[in-house]
Amino acid sequence: MLFNTFDEGIAPGGLRSKYEIKTLICYLYYSVRENMSRSLIIEAIREDELANFFEVSAAFDELVGDNNLIKGGEIDGEPTYSLSENGKMIAEQLDTTLAYSVKEKALKCALKLLAERKTERENFVNINHTENGYEVECTVSGGELDLLSFRLYAPELEQAEIIKKSFLSYPSTVYKTMLALMTKDRDNVGEALEEVYGQID
Repeated sequence: MLFNTFDEGIAPGGLRSKYEIKTLICYLYYSVRENMSRSLIIEAIREDELANFFEVSAAFDELVGDNNLIKGGEIDGEPTYSLSENGKMIAEQLDTTLAYSVKEKALKCALKLLAERKTERENFVNINHTENGYEVECTVSGGELDLLSFRLYAPELEQAEIIKKSFLSYPSTVYKTMLALMTKDRDNVGEALEEVYGQID
């Protein structure tokens, strides 16, 4: 195999061929079967240092230029892409050239990022700077209406970011816990707290 990419930022077992990187990108689109943005794909491959950032970016752009990836709609103001018929052929015929561990890591990360971004779109967190620190406003959305909205005080930005990350990790559990507490439903309080501690572990 001809190694024609930079080695910087690549973990052992990562991809050092642009051909392999293109194949992995096509594999991700073929496996997930959802329109995904350029930034999500790059982050999914870079998460475990499977390839160099600049090489992944260049490979993605070449796939678009060769019409293997076609632009679809937009999510959060960012264009999304899907596989063309030729791109599907690449994924079907060449994915066996990639190591299973590489495909597994990239796919898990892509699915995780999709879920995280969906959660962020459906549930909201605003961090507002105040005279005394930061106010973190969290909202659990039920679609057409807000199911729960609350504000928490954080003395420092780092703590505010922790609250934001924790809330977006399990907003439905936060809602279930609050509802159980307010209705004095002991069984559901315990169940909800177990979910939280399970996810923290």
